[in-house]
Amino acid sequence: EGLLSKQKRSRRMKANDRERNRMHHLNSALDALRSVLPTFPDDAKLTKIETLRFAHNYIWALTQSLRLA
Repeated sequence: EGLLSKQKRSRRMKANDRERNRMHHLNSALDALRSVLPTFPDDAKLTKIETLRFAHNYIWALTQSLRLA
């Protein structure tokens, strides 16, 4: 039973580490996306969902500009 408990704890620690790394990569990608979106310097940092929505709308607006040109 002690060995099973250690195995479970080890698996849980590995899963936590993978999730931590996944979130780190996601946050890095969102920071990179924020850096290329046009915002005012004094604006507060956009949330994750705000960043994605803004990027979507910005890409849509750029696409419409190209279609009209």
